[in-house]
Amino acid sequence: MTVPFKVKVPLVDLKAQYVQVRAEIHEALDRVMENTAFIQGPAVKGFEEAFAAHHGAKHCVATSCGTSALHVALAAMGIRSGDEVLVPVNTFIATAEAVSHCGARPVFVDMSEEDYCIDPAKIEAAITPRTRAIIPVHLYGQPAEMDEVLAIAAKHGLMVLEDCAQAHDAEYKGRKVGTHGRAAAFSFYPGKNLGAYGEGGAILTNDDEVARIARMLRDHGAAKRYHHEMVGYNYRMHGFQGAVLGVKLKYLSAWTDARRRAAAKYRAALADLPVRLPKEKPHVRHVNHLFVVRVRDRAAAMQALLEKGVDCGIHYPIPLHLSGAYASLGYRRGDFPVAAAAADEILSLPMYPELTDDLIDYVVEALRPALRF
Repeated sequence: MTVPFKVKVPLVDLKAQYVQVRAEIHEALDRVMENTAFIQGPAVKGFEEAFAAHHGAKHCVATSCGTSALHVALAAMGIRSGDEVLVPVNTFIATAEAVSHCGARPVFVDMSEEDYCIDPAKIEAAITPRTRAIIPVHLYGQPAEMDEVLAIAAKHGLMVLEDCAQAHDAEYKGRKVGTHGRAAAFSFYPGKNLGAYGEGGAILTNDDEVARIARMLRDHGAAKRYHHEMVGYNYRMHGFQGAVLGVKLKYLSAWTDARRRAAAKYRAALADLPVRLPKEKPHVRHVNHLFVVRVRDRAAAMQALLEKGVDCGIHYPIPLHLSGAYASLGYRRGDFPVAAAAADEILSLPMYPELTDDLIDYVVEALRPALRF
């Protein structure tokens, strides 16, 4: 191994990626400044068209962030006060917040022991006469079991909104995520597989009416300036972010391949150690937004990594039913045992396209002394 005794290994290395595309980024930003289209404009429109084409979707509606994409998508699908929407309990809070922003109630569902996404076997028990939709989250970059989710939704007359915030370019049975449900929401937070240089989000849909309403909702309820047909929001994407994303989208497939290679290297290097990993399913294309392992003594593992200069994280330490934000829903500790057990053990290791085999070996060797057999 050629890595020095101690190096700094970030959880995500945004600078390494920026160096690759710096010249193109600066040219794209200059074009935005020259035409002074700072809110939406040609750069955003061009990105919308390219992102929709990349995923094989009819419409892309760019928004200010991933949370606003979720919110607008749900509102455009007709989610209102008094409705219930099923949400996996193991996800970032934005998935549930978007439901709350519509005045609806998020109803949590435990995760699968295999892939850590929503467990289809537990969905029907959470359905009530008020349930209107299901939000499967393609967590950590691996698609949820969409065939099963869609079959349950069809059986009960429910809509499906895919949360693709961590799954740009992922595939389920040969088809890109974002095209399976009625709509899908993406985040372009800087650390995502396709990240802006600030906040950004987008909705994909093949439904003309959902797209029409979403475009109005993101822009103060107007299809034409000053002609406000409904009460909307200021959820427009900035021109600079559209420009950055338009450049970076061209590299997404190559960066995805690099992430998948790094994940395969991790799996091989960890094979002799007492760690548990989410099962990578053969019928999906996992894009490895995060590389998550489960360890018995997480505090010791984190300390060992940090002492060697290796950054790490926890995604996510508190299942949503135990967060203060949703204490009013009345859930109790023990309601979702699979997610609760995982929350005590999950640990995210460094993952980014530029991660080398030597650095992965260094991370694993730093982790090794803290693992108890």
